[in-house]
Amino acid sequence: MVPSLVAPTPGPRSRALADRLRLVESRNVTYLSDDFPVFWEEARGANVRDVDGNVYVDFTGAFGVSFAGHRHARIQRALVEQSERLVHGMGDVHPPAPKVQLLERLSALAPWEETRTVLGSSGSEAMEAALKTAELSTGHCGVIAFEGAYHGLTLGSLAVTSRPDFRDPFRARLHQGVSFAPYPQTEEEVRVALAEVQRLLSDGVPVGEGHPNEPVGAVVVEPVQGRSGVRVPPPGFLARLAESTRADGSLLIFDEIFTGLGRTGVVFEYEREGVLPDLVCIGKALGGGLPLSACLGSREVMDAWPESGGEALHTSTFLGHPVSCATALAFLDVLEEEQLVARARDLGERMVDRLNEEFSTVTGVKQIRGRGLLIGIELCSKDGGPAAGGGARVAEAALGRGLLVLPAGGQGEVVEIAPPAVTSDAQVDFGITCLVQTIREGVNR
Repeated sequence: MVPSLVAPTPGPRSRALADRLRLVESRNVTYLSDDFPVFWEEARGANVRDVDGNVYVDFTGAFGVSFAGHRHARIQRALVEQSERLVHGMGDVHPPAPKVQLLERLSALAPWEETRTVLGSSGSEAMEAALKTAELSTGHCGVIAFEGAYHGLTLGSLAVTSRPDFRDPFRARLHQGVSFAPYPQTEEEVRVALAEVQRLLSDGVPVGEGHPNEPVGAVVVEPVQGRSGVRVPPPGFLARLAESTRADGSLLIFDEIFTGLGRTGVVFEYEREGVLPDLVCIGKALGGGLPLSACLGSREVMDAWPESGGEALHTSTFLGHPVSCATALAFLDVLEEEQLVARARDLGERMVDRLNEEFSTVTGVKQIRGRGLLIGIELCSKDGGPAAGGGARVAEAALGRGLLVLPAGGQGEVVEIAPPAVTSDAQVDFGITCLVQTIREGVNR
């Protein structure tokens, strides 16, 4: 469906739920204003219906989770069938059978001859597992991450997330052995970034005055930075980063929680440049809508973990949750059988081409960039600087027209587009037309 708005956005029921939410949820969690948000009641394909009966086109993919579409029929069947047999197992004691089946499927997708995996429930958990693995494998806890990085908000993953607004309230509790290199978007920036990485690999990471530098055990990178505004590095950067990291004996961790499993037009971004990372984190789309993540690595690296003697050093109550594993298996079937990777690549190219054409003469749009169905529209002010908060203003205005998008970027200057791969041509046409009108009106005000 294209949008069908039968009530204001937000409507009276959404406003009532917002008032109720204020009374029971920490005020830091959900942003509430007169114009935002709407409360979802139903979703299917690339459509969302709110509690007031308004139907939207979803260009967020629910934070990229619904790559195969909301409530895909095959995934939904797997959910129901598994829930009728076994809802919860004991993942590291008496594992459910779907856990084994999923691990086998992930091993078949991975680039190593023998793969070992740690499952989790969120992307942050996958990153925690990766950082622990790197320290066990190398014996070093120094980490190189990148400016603009977002890897999660648990303490380990927050330590390698660069945004000060997330880090500063908890800085004293964070691991200090992390340094941030520039994340390049031009060839000149590649040279600067690689030089800084090489310096840190050689000298180690500072951990505080009076303490020796900590040798680097891991380099953590998003092949495309999502939350930072869909920032795409130049070709060759990741391959050269891998060479430097491997020569030093450190581990290279690819955070593919957002990019992985087809969204950018390849199953994994490391395929694009023939890069072989040591560890890969995936999540979001993996569970087909249910919470699920994974840290994958070669057997050689993962065998740094000791064999379990009855107590796992890293586990959780819901590890290998049978319903999530069943929906993940169904999602992987859909990914292959419906050729969603190729669909993401082709549809994304068409969307970027049209956006470039539409905005070629709009002074308030600095750049259109992305890969596959992960696209960013960077907005700028009249003086050419970032249009701080511009992405949020577009998101609120587009909501009133029936389109769901998200702001991104360090200053909220980017409109992020991450629609399901099943989005129809008519829905894409509506979404782009809506964005063009909304952004043009904002620029001309």
